Amino acid sequence: MARKSIPLPPRGTLSRRQLLRLSAQLGGALALAGLSPLAFPAARRLGSLPADPFTLGVASGDPTADSVVLWTRLSAEVLAQVGAQRDDIELGLEISATPGFERILRSSRVVAPAALGHSAHLDARGLDADREYYFRWQLGDSTSPVGRTKTAAHGASAIDQFRLAFASCQQYEHGYYTAYRHMADERLDLIVHLGDYIYESSWGEVRVRAHEGPEITSLDDYRARYRTYKSDPDLQAAHASAPWVVTWDDHEVDNNYAADVAEDDQTPEQLLRRRASAYQAFFEFMPIRLPVGRQGPDMPIHRRLRFGNLLEMQVLDTRQYRHDQACGDGRKLSCAEHQRSDRSLLGDAQRDWLFANLASADATWNVMAQQIMMASLRSRNEAGEELWPMDIWDGYPHERQALLDLLREAGTPNPVVLTGDIHSNWAANLLQDFDDENSAVIGSEFVGTSITSGGDGSDSTDYGSALLANNPHVKFYNSQRGYVSATLTRDLWRSDYKVLPLVTEAGAPISVRKTFVTEAGKPGVVES
Repeated sequence: MARKSIPLPPRGTLSRRQLLRLSAQLGGALALAGLSPLAFPAARRLGSLPADPFTLGVASGDPTADSVVLWTRLSAEVLAQVGAQRDDIELGLEISATPGFERILRSSRVVAPAALGHSAHLDARGLDADREYYFRWQLGDSTSPVGRTKTAAHGASAIDQFRLAFASCQQYEHGYYTAYRHMADERLDLIVHLGDYIYESSWGEVRVRAHEGPEITSLDDYRARYRTYKSDPDLQAAHASAPWVVTWDDHEVDNNYAADVAEDDQTPEQLLRRRASAYQAFFEFMPIRLPVGRQGPDMPIHRRLRFGNLLEMQVLDTRQYRHDQACGDGRKLSCAEHQRSDRSLLGDAQRDWLFANLASADATWNVMAQQIMMASLRSRNEAGEELWPMDIWDGYPHERQALLDLLREAGTPNPVVLTGDIHSNWAANLLQDFDDENSAVIGSEFVGTSITSGGDGSDSTDYGSALLANNPHVKFYNSQRGYVSATLTRDLWRSDYKVLPLVTEAGAPISVRKTFVTEAGKPGVVES
């Protein structure tokens, strides 16, 4: 897919050596809990400020039984007004058991480094398990909005219920983030974002609000794009309402990229430099721990989270390590490249890590939170020939089959796949063999629509109906906008597909379009 030539990003991104030095200086996770502010002798304390420095809100993420990452980012404009734009800035942070902060449980000093755009990450440790907390940041005479978060239950603890929502694909220009306001009102245990948090370029014909500038390539570009997205009050409300778990897809870097292969005429060197900028900006703006081994364009973000004995979640990355899409990408007839048994979506290290975790899994529900549809979604052309969508798991059939075989052979309890990317709702059975519709069902897949990408959408389309007819293991399709809210118990997984009538106007009501459930011990999706 030829597009314009994209210039090489400037070398303003932190080098590998700088990243490693900064990581070591900041204790590996940019967390200063229990560390004296003297560790940053040049960190600046500010007094009276001319405006609110917390215009991007607050967030939390990656909860464990004794910790959670707390986040904020300071306004570049406000720091510039006081001549502090090049200084490391010291912040205060308070944690309380109540939203009114009647009793402060902990006060910390945290540095927002200039090298990371004055983002602040605190890995708050020593917290109680399965407990709700509230937090707020302070700078000079300003106090941030209050954030609500919650730690996970201990791994062996029996919990009766867990509530999460998952979402993806929030093209800022295509609509308003009303869905996030409704999500915030649910006061969930966890929110999962499955990628395309930002978009690197404009597309589509209907744009109700505008990005700044052309397609982004440099660190400053990516930072500006995140600031635009993060300025949205509905998105801020959702971040402040519950801890998030985030992963990325392609648009956080470049459409349809695969490892170091771009979709256009960028060289691998150009894309890797661009990837380093994009990955750094992703970390700066997300409530995520600094990954071990973060080195410029390499940032392993796959990780495992545990919520009592009810839920274990494997968070996957299907972009950074994949082989390029086969046969020219898109929907294509199978070709020799497509059938190569060594083609990988996950990469060797992530695949081995995932398979080992699934083989030893013992939680009631074992989730893979990832980007692209795992259930087969093949179609046929006018000649009746089978077409494969090369950008999803259909494009990597040997690795998918190895994963399905592993789930069956290991007896992984109640596998559930959560998926984004496709800008539409789907519910599907995961079959042992997608070439045989009578094959055993070994898992369930719930695919959520976009928050805004694609505009208002519709209840159904001829395209979706045709795919349903060609793939009977897929039980539901809908192309409105919204998110999926799930309630887990020891006996049942319930997914409510929540949709909005439109996103091109703000404030639309939300409703449940369809509900699908999976009973523990009975893989597959059933309409409720």
